Amino acid sequence: MTENTIRLERRFTYPPAVVWTALVTPDLLARWWVPGDIAPTAGHRFTLDMGPWGKQQCEVLAVEPGESITFLLAEGQLDTPVTWRLESADGGTVLHLEHAGFRVDTPMGRQAFQGMGSGWPEVLSRIDQVLADAK
Repeated sequence: MTENTIRLERRFTYPPAVVWTALVTPDLLARWWVPGDIAPTAGHRFTLDMGPWGKQQCEVLAVEPGESITFLLAEGQLDTPVTWRLESADGGTVLHLEHAGFRVDTPMGRQAFQGMGSGWPEVLSRIDQVLADAK
């Protein structure tokens, strides 16, 4: 993590195409993170149901099919871009997560940065079971 950006990597023993499917397929996303009608199409607006943090409006900002997706999380509130980028690696895939743009000079931004900084590693660890079921 830097001052206002969370960066993580996670290695999977599955090919990039399988990991990509877990990231951009709504029913799979709901199994490892939260329910949401994500689609890998730039300009697509969608909602993530963050439970106690409410329904968050999002917009896909950029997509390189099978390689990366960037979306704006919590539009009008946090306005933080999340990028998932896949890298082919020996025997599998490395998922690079970057969650940037936290306004840590505000109470909400600081709380979100701290909470997501500790939450993302646990969230990403749940992808393993979805991938095992999907293969």
